[in-house]
Amino acid sequence: MYSILIVEDDWIINGGIRLFLEKQGYRAGSAMTVAEAEAELSGSTYDLVLLDINLPDGSGLDLCRRIREREDLLVIFLTSNDTEENMIEGFEHGCDDYIAKPFSLEILGQRVRAVLRRGSAAAAEPDCFTYRGLAVDFKKMSVMEEERLVKLSSTEFKLLACLIKNKGQVLTRASLLERIWDCDSNFVDENTLSVHIRRLRQKLEPDPKNPRYIVTVFGIGYTFGE
Repeated sequence: MYSILIVEDDWIINGGIRLFLEKQGYRAGSAMTVAEAEAELSGSTYDLVLLDINLPDGSGLDLCRRIREREDLLVIFLTSNDTEENMIEGFEHGCDDYIAKPFSLEILGQRVRAVLRRGSAAAAEPDCFTYRGLAVDFKKMSVMEEERLVKLSSTEFKLLACLIKNKGQVLTRASLLERIWDCDSNFVDENTLSVHIRRLRQKLEPDPKNPRYIVTVFGIGYTFGE
């Protein structure tokens, strides 16, 4: 059973959300202030925090940042601050989703399920990966090939990680461009992908002309391994 903490100073909204979540099968706790939320989090184990930004004794943004510094909790902001700038600020402070008031409880329920599902998928991913002579630590962003430390750029590492995490599948060139570059609104041409694939092979492969890690599927794209 997932546990959810509701941090909202309007007791009617807080109580209504808590009742709804408990009917959905969640364990729910309540806090009205930053101080109450921190006390609750220090004494209980939660999976998700529903967090108002404007609280009587402080900012939910600051609380979200502190949560992110010390534990791996999911956070959804519930707030009347609904401008694009407010939303960007919320995501920059580490929230997983942002719901503007007023909202329906059914929409809230859908968003809670989606965030918990994504969190479970991320937690299920292994921290390390080994294949033949290659060892990758995803948390430390380190790569070893036959006991040799391989220095990769951030984009090169993201590309390698994407291929590894989709091992057994063929990723098209268009798919890789979208996943690695377009997700950050950095629109590039296919030559950029070719250059990064070539650099990765030069750094990783014992024989770049006969790759064993990053394999070309002609006319389609790339796959990891044999």
